[in-house]
Amino acid sequence: MTHLWVRAEQRPNEERVGLTPDGAAALIATGIRVTVEESAVRAIPIGGYKDAGCEIAAENSWPEAPQDAIIFGLKELPEDGSALPHRHIMFGHAYKGQHSGRALLQRFKAGGGTLYDLEYLVDEGGRRVAAFGYWAGYAGAAVTLKTWAAQQRNEECPAVGVYASKDTLNAELRAELDATGAARPSAIVVGALGRVGTGAADLCEAMGVAVTKWDMAETASGGPFPEILNHDLFLNCILARPGTPVLVPRDALSVPRNLTAIGDVACDPDGDYNPVPVYDRATTWEAPALRVATDPVMDVMAIDNLPSMLPVESSEDYAAQLLPSLLTLTDLDSGVWGRAEATYKTHIEGI
Repeated sequence: MTHLWVRAEQRPNEERVGLTPDGAAALIATGIRVTVEESAVRAIPIGGYKDAGCEIAAENSWPEAPQDAIIFGLKELPEDGSALPHRHIMFGHAYKGQHSGRALLQRFKAGGGTLYDLEYLVDEGGRRVAAFGYWAGYAGAAVTLKTWAAQQRNEECPAVGVYASKDTLNAELRAELDATGAARPSAIVVGALGRVGTGAADLCEAMGVAVTKWDMAETASGGPFPEILNHDLFLNCILARPGTPVLVPRDALSVPRNLTAIGDVACDPDGDYNPVPVYDRATTWEAPALRVATDPVMDVMAIDNLPSMLPVESSEDYAAQLLPSLLTLTDLDSGVWGRAEATYKTHIEGI
């Protein structure tokens, strides 16, 4: 019997989960055994999983799970160097040359386990079957607007945290913007046709912010792009890859511009193809924006786990996208899972 083990998340500020109680019930109805760990922080209470018929395990007990269990989590495992003998479904961040990713692959190789990387679960056409992008864009735009509001108070953006719902976030943000006494800023979203860009634009429009929406056609010239500097806010929602143009060059910090706040939702500061090379590190919930210039001011928001700010909406959305693939876990040799294992095997070579 296929056995899916949903582990508790161990990263700070991480309350999301990739399976809802309704999804668990659907898996159980097909004959898949589902175990869910207790969690002190998960946004969806354990009671719903009990009612769905899941087995309940102690928090962080997955290392002692049966050998045939498939361990399912979202974010990284503790970096303790231990060998990993299980099959794991998670965001490994291990296939793009990251140092921590290589260490993770070494742990899988040492234990004989397998990584089914959530970022590389794709359909026959190569399109990802599930992504948190919409809520990354939504939350990223919100924090960027908070950064702009703080600038109007001659302050830096204060710490952010988890919100019970998007309505709670929206109410708080609208009050902050109103309190500035200033007209709403203008914003430009690059990557506006994708999930991330759609979320960013939706948040801006909900706040009464005028949005210019750009995608591949508008950036095909390769730049430069003075239009970006003419907006108050810029939200980067495109993944960096070979051929990605530079959208805001380093010299933009010292030229006349309206732009004072950048939300780099894609957040790839140390990548070779970073389209926003005005900063060099990700930001945090405690310090959401990095000040990269003072005359005129420029702040960059680059938090790398933005959907965690809205754990209920992002969990429910992502889990609904992923469930059809989870329902096929009984066949790991083909389809989504077969492709993911082939990708893993390609990257494990030479480790």
